Amino acid sequence: MRILHTMLRVGNLDRSIAFYTEVLGMKLLRRNDYPDGKFTLAFVGYQDEKEGAVLELTYNWGVEEYDLGSGYGHVAIEVDNASQACELVKQKGGSVIREAGPMKHGTTVIAFVSDPDGYKIEFIQKKS
Repeated sequence: MRILHTMLRVGNLDRSIAFYTEVLGMKLLRRNDYPDGKFTLAFVGYQDEKEGAVLELTYNWGVEEYDLGSGYGHVAIEVDNASQACELVKQKGGSVIREAGPMKHGTTVIAFVSDPDGYKIEFIQKKS
C-alpha cells in the first residue's frame, strides 16, 4: 500500500495550476474534464504518479471559493534551503505566511506559504 494523492478543492483551476507549477515547480501530470459531473481534475507533482504521491486539484465548475475549515493542516515539501524557497515564492508573487526558521520546540528549519485558495504548504529544510 502507498499514498496516491491528496485532493484539494480549488476555486480557479488555472490559477492553482500556475501556482503549483510556476511557483512551486511541480509538473502538471494530467488534466481531465468531466462534463456530465461538471468538474475538472488536474494532478500535479514532482514525480510521476507511479513513483510518488501527488496533489489532485478538483475544480467544481462554478464554485469559486470554499470554507477550508479547521481540520485541514498542510502539505509538506522537502527543500534544500527553506529561506531560498521562500524568496523564490515571493519573487513569483506567492504568499509567505511564516518565514524560515526553527520549528517551535525543535530544531528543524521550516517555513509556510499559502496557495491561491489559502491552503498551507510547509517547506521542511533537508538536514545536512
